[in-house]
Amino acid sequence: MKIEGKIAFEVVEQTPEQVISEMPILAGVLNPYGVVNAGAILWFADITATLLVMGPSSRPTEGMAGFPLAITLNANFVSNQKEGTFKAVATYVKKGKKVNVVRTIIYGKKDRLIADVTTNHVPAK
Repeated sequence: MKIEGKIAFEVVEQTPEQVISEMPILAGVLNPYGVVNAGAILWFADITATLLVMGPSSRPTEGMAGFPLAITLNANFVSNQKEGTFKAVATYVKKGKKVNVVRTIIYGKKDRLIADVTTNHVPAK
C-alpha cells in the first residue's frame, strides 16, 4: 500500500511577537473521513510556533545550529473541516532565555476555532 500526501503553508505576517500562516487544505492531508489529519494540524502549528521563536530575521535551513527544539506540545482539537484554508496565529505566552512557551491558535472558515496548541521550545545545541 502506498500512501502519499502534500502539505505546505505560507507565512503571511511575521513580527518579533507574532507569526500568522495560512495552509491550504489539500487532498494529501485528509484522513479517511475526509477532514484534515490531526498530524497535519500539529505540523502546521509546530512549524509556525518555531518560526516565531526563531524570529523574523532567521529562516530554517537543514542542519542549522541552534534550532529551537519543541520539548512539549499540548493540543486541543475543537473542530475540523474538509476544504478551504486554515490560519495559524502564534504568539508568546512566555519569552525566556532558556524556555519559550508559544500558543498557536488554528482557525478555519469564518474564524472557526480548529485547534489550540501550546508548545515549549529550547535552543538546540
